[in-house]
Amino acid sequence: MQQRILGTNGPHVGELGLGTMGMSDFYGVADDAESIRTIHRALDLGVTMLDTADMYGPYTNEELVGRAIAGRRDQVFLATKFGIVRDPNDPNKRGFNGKPEYIRERIEGSLQRLGVDHVDLYYQHRIDTSLPIEETWGALAELVQAGKVRYLGISEASAETIRRANAVHKIAALQSEYSLFSRDIEDHGNLAVMRELGIALVAYSPLGRGFLSGTIRCIDQLAPDDYRRLAPRFQGENFVKNLEVVDRVVEVAKELGATPSQVALAWVLAQGDDIVPIPGTTKVTRIEENVASTEIKLSAGQLQRIEAVAPKGAAAGERYADMSMVNR
Repeated sequence: MQQRILGTNGPHVGELGLGTMGMSDFYGVADDAESIRTIHRALDLGVTMLDTADMYGPYTNEELVGRAIAGRRDQVFLATKFGIVRDPNDPNKRGFNGKPEYIRERIEGSLQRLGVDHVDLYYQHRIDTSLPIEETWGALAELVQAGKVRYLGISEASAETIRRANAVHKIAALQSEYSLFSRDIEDHGNLAVMRELGIALVAYSPLGRGFLSGTIRCIDQLAPDDYRRLAPRFQGENFVKNLEVVDRVVEVAKELGATPSQVALAWVLAQGDDIVPIPGTTKVTRIEENVASTEIKLSAGQLQRIEAVAPKGAAAGERYADMSMVNR
C-alpha cells in the first residue's frame, strides 16, 4: 500500500485507514474475536492508521483496539478522540466538553485503555462552543509538549474554528465525513482552508455509512439497535431515493469490474493525495475488499462517469438527525 502524509511535514500513513467504531457500538452486536482478526489483517495488508474514540462503547472500543495492537504497536499509527460526552440515561443524547481539566483526564484514560504511553493523533471530536477554542487547544498543545500525544487533529469543525485552532498549534488532520454521498466540506470552506493551511483530511464514513456498499437494500437488514435507523438518509422516501443513486453506482462498478465499495473508496482517494479515508468494518473479507480499492486508479473519464451518476448533492436527507453536531 502506498503512503500519504498527514499535513505539511507530517507523519506518513497508509493511504487507507480503518475506522473501528462499529466493532463496539452503533451498528448492532459485533464479534470481538472477528474484529481483532480484522485489525490484524488490516495491519498485514499495510493499513497503519487505526481510528477509535473514548465515546465508542463508551470506552470499550479503545480497550478492544488496545488488545488488538498489543505486540504490534510499532505497526500502528494510533488515533483516538475526546470531546463528546454521552448521557448514560439517554443513549441518543450528546454533550460536548473541551475544558482543559477534562482533556487531561480523558487522555490518561485513553492511554490506559489502549495500553500505550502515547497517542499518535489526538482529535477534538466535536467543538465545545461554551469556551474559546484557544483554551482547548492550549491544553492540547501541552499534551504534545508532555509527549503524551504526537500530533493533533480536529473533527467536524468550521473553517473559522480550524483557523483559530491552527493558530495555537499546528493541526495535522481534519476529520470530516466525505464520500459520494457527503460533500458538504467542499461548499462550507473546510476543504479550502484545510489545503491552505497544509492540513490533511481523514475522511470518515467514505461509504456513506455502508449505503454505498450496495448491500443494504431495506431498513430491516439493520439490527434493531443500529443507529442508522434514526439517520435521515435511511428513512422513508430518502431511503428510496438514495437507493436509486446506489444502484447507479453499482452499474458503474460492474463496468469497471469492481465492487461498489471499491469504486466509492477509489473516488475518495482520487480527490487528492492529502485525503486518507477510514472505512469501518468488522469483517476480514471486507477489509480485504476495501484495501483492494487502493489498486484502482480511476481515469478522468471514469471519474466523470461516477460524477454523472452520483453528482454533488445526490443524497437525500441530512447526514445527522441533529446537524448542530457538525461544522461548529
